[in-house]
Amino acid sequence: MRDFLNQKVKEIQPSGIRKFFDIASEMEEIISLGVGEPDFDTPWHVRDEGIFALQQGKTFYTSNAGLLELRKEIKLKLQEKCQISYDEYHEILVTVGGSEAIDLALRATLEPGDEVIYTEPCYVSYLPCITLADGVPVAIPLKEENQFRLTPAELAQAITPNTKAIILSFPNNPTGAIMAKEDLMALTDLIIEHDLLVITDEIYEALSYGDTQHTSIVSLPGMAERTVYINGFSKAYAMTGWRLGYCCGPRAIMEQMIKIHQFAIMAAPTTSQYAAVMALRNGDADVQRMKESYDQRRRFLIAEMERLGLPCFEPLGAFYVFPNISEFGMSSEAFAMRLIQEEHVAVVPGSAFGPSGEGYVRISYAYSIDQLKTAFQRIERFITRLRQED
Repeated sequence: MRDFLNQKVKEIQPSGIRKFFDIASEMEEIISLGVGEPDFDTPWHVRDEGIFALQQGKTFYTSNAGLLELRKEIKLKLQEKCQISYDEYHEILVTVGGSEAIDLALRATLEPGDEVIYTEPCYVSYLPCITLADGVPVAIPLKEENQFRLTPAELAQAITPNTKAIILSFPNNPTGAIMAKEDLMALTDLIIEHDLLVITDEIYEALSYGDTQHTSIVSLPGMAERTVYINGFSKAYAMTGWRLGYCCGPRAIMEQMIKIHQFAIMAAPTTSQYAAVMALRNGDADVQRMKESYDQRRRFLIAEMERLGLPCFEPLGAFYVFPNISEFGMSSEAFAMRLIQEEHVAVVPGSAFGPSGEGYVRISYAYSIDQLKTAFQRIERFITRLRQED
């Protein structure tokens, strides 16, 4: 049977996130802080729109590119947020989640041997998707002392004559890091000089905290014509199970992405698309309400980390904290395994997000304050024992 299998696929490792999720699903009295999924229900008016679409018999295929009504709403959102106007007929594609858009962008643009730069720690799909598209992954390990931001010096060192693209993902999963406008501006000269394609995954763009406002690199001079912008509805609108994302970019690239999409997927789910129209038109208050709750939890966790003496830089985006657990002298996987076995709290080892994540664990705060308080009582007991063992 092994002769039928693709070697590239065989060599790809399963997600480290799912491993701990599967363990947690079989345990009693478990508190899982591992999965990056909002604990809020999809807002009722958005669900109602999906239900109404079903009742009206709107269950047929949409255009391959997605419901035109939805593409027009995406265009309006990006005009407001990024001050850029995409052509809804040729430059916007509705996908099955943001993950499909990442895969499409890479498959549509890479030739065998093209190098793709991405930053670590990072979302678990980037490296496998680059590999499956016959690209060569080039990771830049980001540093906690730089608040996990990418610097021009780090980017310059990673660029070679074979570099074709760079994937950016801020606010970041798993670190919660952001790139402010001035941080992104510092990279654009290098990107233009070396004629790089940018794939910007901004699935957490609505979840930025503090005084710094989110800036998309696509809004900066010279970037729109070389950038594929990716976003979706899962995180901001609590619509993970609806499986809906979107991407925008230059027509020449989007035409090829749509071609792959139409043969592999056909079209994104119709009911989800009608619900997403409602989310974009009337969902700002819902997003703000959820964001305020996340921010309360974020501040609680930062205070808890400080109280417990766990080093953790302050994340200003997404809904994760990424504390440093290197003091305990064990791998992040060993730490997470002992925590789940001894205290029934599930977190994700930093190594699941690439080698540079070693020495950290990812804790999601997409859970209620009560759950977080109970979890950190258990975590306190656990790290107290570890320190006594030393």
